[in-house]
Amino acid sequence: MTAGVLTAAWTLAVAGAMQDPFPAGDGKAQLVKVCSGCHEPAIVLAHLQTPREWADTLQKMVDLGAEATPDEWRLIEQYIDATLALIPVNKAPADELRLTMDLTSDVAAAVVKYRQANGPFKSLDDVKKVAGIDAAKIDARKDRFVF
Repeated sequence: MTAGVLTAAWTLAVAGAMQDPFPAGDGKAQLVKVCSGCHEPAIVLAHLQTPREWADTLQKMVDLGAEATPDEWRLIEQYIDATLALIPVNKAPADELRLTMDLTSDVAAAVVKYRQANGPFKSLDDVKKVAGIDAAKIDARKDRFVF
C-alpha cells in the first residue's frame, strides 16, 4: 500500500470512530453539553437503564454538582427516555411505555391491557399484535426491549 492509501484508510477509520453515537432528538445537545462537564458523554451508552433508573442517575448527577437549568434537565431526561432507555415492556406502566415507545396514551394503555389479558410478552412479534402499534416504531427500538 502506498502512503496516500494508508493515510486515506486511517482518516476513514478515525472518522468512523469519532462518529456521533447519539441519535438525533430534542435534548441531545443539552445531554452532550451537561454530561461533558464531568465525563465523556458516550458513557451514557454504556449504562443501559430504565427511565426510572435514569431519573435516579440524573438526580445523582445533580447531587454531585452537575449544572444545568431545569429546562435542560427536563430535555435531557426526555431525550434519554425517548432514545436510549430500556423498555421493560412486561413491567412498565402505560405512561412509561408512552415515552419509551413513542405511543399515544391510548395505544400505551392498550399495551398494558393486552399484557394483562394475555400474559407477558415473549417477543417483539407479540408486542406487534397490540391494536394500534406501529411495527416500524417497534423495530426501530428492538435493541431496547427487555422481556
